[in-house]
Amino acid sequence: MDMKKMMKQAQKMQRDAAKAQEEIAAMEFTASAGGGMVEATVTGGMELVSVKMDPAAVDPEDVEMLQDMVVAAVNEALREATEASNARMSGIMGGMNLPF
Repeated sequence: MDMKKMMKQAQKMQRDAAKAQEEIAAMEFTASAGGGMVEATVTGGMELVSVKMDPAAVDPEDVEMLQDMVVAAVNEALREATEASNARMSGIMGGMNLPF
């Protein structure tokens, strides 16, 4: 493969990766914990945008459980966002192990 063709392919891959990152950053991922009592939504840019709680989850006698549910929901939403990002970028990079 000649160098010019390789450079064109690399440039296309770079453009595709940048576009995919923009699209992923705009996506939202929602996860819940405690049987749906707590719900967290994050963007593909790893920003927490909302937390919803069922009023029944707010027990003044057990604030720790509510805190744990919030952490679990946020972490699951972030995991889903990361997996989606990795899958999308892996498809663009053609399985190459390049940092992005």
